Amino acid sequence: MDTLGEITVAFAAVCELVDVQVVTGDTKVVNKGHGDGLYINTTGIGLIPPDVTIGPKNAQVGDAVIVSGTIGDHGMAIMSVREGLEFETRIVSDTAPLHELVEVMLAASPEIHCLRDATRGGFAAALNELASASKVGINFEERKIPLRPAVKAACEMLGMDPFYVANEGKLLAIVKGEVAEEVLAAMHTHPLGKDAALIGHVVDEHPGMVVAKTGIGGSRVVDLPAGELLPRIC
Repeated sequence: MDTLGEITVAFAAVCELVDVQVVTGDTKVVNKGHGDGLYINTTGIGLIPPDVTIGPKNAQVGDAVIVSGTIGDHGMAIMSVREGLEFETRIVSDTAPLHELVEVMLAASPEIHCLRDATRGGFAAALNELASASKVGINFEERKIPLRPAVKAACEMLGMDPFYVANEGKLLAIVKGEVAEEVLAAMHTHPLGKDAALIGHVVDEHPGMVVAKTGIGGSRVVDLPAGELLPRIC
């Protein structure tokens, strides 16, 4: 009951912060010892402005690819606790509501073609899903991806690619190339977009594939993950 009380208070605080309401709830009963703590399942309901058309099939050749901030924070925060890893800087989950950041982006330009959260499968899975749905290729530069030093170190220790690590408070945006800098500048004015970066472009080569330019100038295909790198955490 203490845990339930803490979670309920946290829910109320976040709802007040982002001006949303919890309108219903439900409980489930499971066999003793089979619940493993607490499960929470939510559905968000919102409205899309009439002049906005965003969808996974809308990426166009010449569009720019933007990531809203550092990647891999959530997955490595969970894994570092599970594995007992300690770093000079504590890795903290990036869990955050992103709707206000999206409002800022749309205010800068309605020419946002795709939006995707980079949760399970991380940044790489999200890009592959968009490339496949839009039947276009996506190129990005690894050195332009925002990555915290502690997250990079944790990934190296565990032999994991940060591009595939889960995020909970980051988004990928594919926007019309001509407005990319304008959208990026607007994102930088919001706390959840202060580390946003333009990391690549949509191309007509290799449709359905994602290709990264490496730090040494080569190229590599960034495919969908063969399996989950982490146990289910989101």
